Amino acid sequence: MGDGSTLEPEGPALQDLSASEIESILDAAASFKKSKTSKALAGRVATLIFSEPSTSTRSSFEIAARRLSAEVLGFSTASSSLLKGETLLDTIWNLEAMGVEYFVVRHEVSGILEELAPRTKASLINAGDGAHEHPTQALLDILTLREKKGALKGLKVVIVGDILHSRVARSNIHGLKKLGAKVTVCGPRALVPSGIESLGAAVSHDLDAALSGADAVNVLRLQLERQKENFVTSLPDYYAAYGVTAERLSKIPGCAVLHPGPMNRGVEIESAAADGPQSAILEQVSNGVLVRMAVLALIEEWRSHAG
Repeated sequence: MGDGSTLEPEGPALQDLSASEIESILDAAASFKKSKTSKALAGRVATLIFSEPSTSTRSSFEIAARRLSAEVLGFSTASSSLLKGETLLDTIWNLEAMGVEYFVVRHEVSGILEELAPRTKASLINAGDGAHEHPTQALLDILTLREKKGALKGLKVVIVGDILHSRVARSNIHGLKKLGAKVTVCGPRALVPSGIESLGAAVSHDLDAALSGADAVNVLRLQLERQKENFVTSLPDYYAAYGVTAERLSKIPGCAVLHPGPMNRGVEIESAAADGPQSAILEQVSNGVLVRMAVLALIEEWRSHAG
């Protein structure tokens, strides 16, 4: 990766970035608060290939590309040749032959971009792959925390919910640990994967204990669509044990509340907590555009330097 001023085209994965590289992305994102548009991608064509549903990630990537002056090619997997059996690689090759240089990809298969990236000259940006990583979501989470709390070093961050199926949790752990934060994951035993401690996170199954002294809590939804068995006894039981409520937050008034979305109100978070004074959820959404602008602009910088 080099000195952190640019990004290689198949990235980023938070697992592979250094602390200085992460800080460079955050600084670039922050700079777009002052200058909301740029000609960085003028003359470039980008397309978004999402084989899983998305609102905020897809929309913010499209807004980001347009603010950087890219032409955005509309693409729908539901009306594409992917449904006729065409492989994702052939789809990318065909669109690349038409002049598409940036592909923002969300896919259900973990690690798929690492397989595809060496086989195309285009830049592939990870918008979430299976249960592996969601790097730009973690970057916008971290940017939001940096704005709310200052330096990340020494912060206590709790990630609560469906850790087992969460690419957001994994990317956040990688990024937060590299910047010196202390991370605790919390959830039912069945939803906390064995070995998660190897990533540097502490594990708790008691939310109230985990939240004691926390600077921030990142609330994950139950990914029922990925669960092939019953991991919780019932949704009311889950909410009672792991729901982030205004009452719980009242005991930690300095704790910022984050949620990567989409929210299931009354399942993992109470509306009074999601919409309350400790919530930074809408700031996360705004920062998503800035982070994705930074990633695209830095990749373009890398491409220019690489010739």
